[in-house]
Amino acid sequence: METTPGDTETAPAANAPEAPLSGAPATGADGDERRRRSLDAEFRRLEESAMWSAQCQFEEGKRWRATHWALGLPATLLAAIAGTTALVESTGATAAGVLALLSAGLGAVLTTVNAPQRASQAVTAANAYLAIQTAARQHREIDLPDWSPVEAREALAALTTRRDEQNAGAEPPSRRAYRKARANMRAGGQTYAVDQTPAS
Repeated sequence: METTPGDTETAPAANAPEAPLSGAPATGADGDERRRRSLDAEFRRLEESAMWSAQCQFEEGKRWRATHWALGLPATLLAAIAGTTALVESTGATAAGVLALLSAGLGAVLTTVNAPQRASQAVTAANAYLAIQTAARQHREIDLPDWSPVEAREALAALTTRRDEQNAGAEPPSRRAYRKARANMRAGGQTYAVDQTPAS
């Protein structure tokens, strides 16, 4: 997902403390708070990335299931018709042979494409991304306030490793899957009822 920075930049406060020199760690309560905000932002990025990846993989799974039906059903019907035609003496063997060839061709394409396995792999990848998304959200909203910066950084590194490993094993989604995922999320496909309830 592409993001763009804001159109305007906020001018620094006149009495703002000097930023530490490059490479020098921020110390004290102010430094810890800045680091905690950075960790929170990174958990949000990880959560958003996993959310998009999950939705795209779910759409890929739907596409491969549709492909399986689009190829498998005609192949099965043509094979059945070819067998029936061959039994009818008046029809002759030519029509049966043509239908059998068409059925075999569709079956060969179906085998090569391997749509059922691709659909299963896409759904498995989508569920793995959902798990990463959930973990990132829970770390950010529940664990981060009580963690030390070191603990939060370790959790972030572990979750980032999980995401990177999942990225390496998942097939890249198509542009069509991306567009459908975007439409799904704009329609509220990733919105929970509790998130729409005003805080009391």
